[in-house]
Amino acid sequence: MTHDPVQAGFADALLAPEHPLPPGLVTWNGSDPSVRFDVYRNNVVVSLTAALADGFPVTRALVGEPFFAAMARCFVAEHLPNSPILTDYGDALPDFIAAFPPAHGLPYLPDLARLERARVRAYHAADARALTAEDLVPHLADPPRLPATRLVLHPSSTLLVSEHAIVSLWAAHQGQGRIEDVDLRRAESALVLRDGDEVQVLPLAPAIARFLAALAAGTPLGEAAEIAAATAPDFDLVQALALLIHHGGIAAWKPSGELAA
Repeated sequence: MTHDPVQAGFADALLAPEHPLPPGLVTWNGSDPSVRFDVYRNNVVVSLTAALADGFPVTRALVGEPFFAAMARCFVAEHLPNSPILTDYGDALPDFIAAFPPAHGLPYLPDLARLERARVRAYHAADARALTAEDLVPHLADPPRLPATRLVLHPSSTLLVSEHAIVSLWAAHQGQGRIEDVDLRRAESALVLRDGDEVQVLPLAPAIARFLAALAAGTPLGEAAEIAAATAPDFDLVQALALLIHHGGIAAWKPSGELAA
């Protein structure tokens, strides 16, 4: 966000056609600068709308091209990019959809958009070495210290918990199942992360989702397992850790004496 009044006026006029032309604009040949500014304004809106369409393909497919394009233009009018990198644009779209009156009949849409955005963030997240099973053998061989241990999830990871079947809906659009078989009223959770060079969307049982949410909040391993077991008494800690290890979801393992960052 700029605090320069000239730049602020230019940005306001760029995304709001009803605003007056920024003062001081001239053309090399003396022609009406409003014509060229309108062309530039249209190019900016088209570019940002196209970036959103590329970043939210399933969301776009579900609502249709005309609806998505109109919604994207409304979003662009209220949200300037904070980065020159277009792949960074769109973090606020899921919350915008949740408050967008024409989309209120599609209550699953904001969470589906969050899943798609999490995939983009995972792909572009900073590289970090994931711990392997071999790395964790010495720690797992010291059971008394396990309950106080804290895990750091991989920086590419995002936990999604939804009241709707967003994982199944997204998967159906990837050719994994049929859309007509998806029960949108079924709550689903997922862990999105980059496993090697591939972004994964891992469906999670409710207990594992609560376990990962606790870990992400800095809860020690033992307490996180208790939280998960309160959801499902048959929660399997070994299975949950194996899932994380297999998909490269653990970036650091901090025993109780190594809590400093």
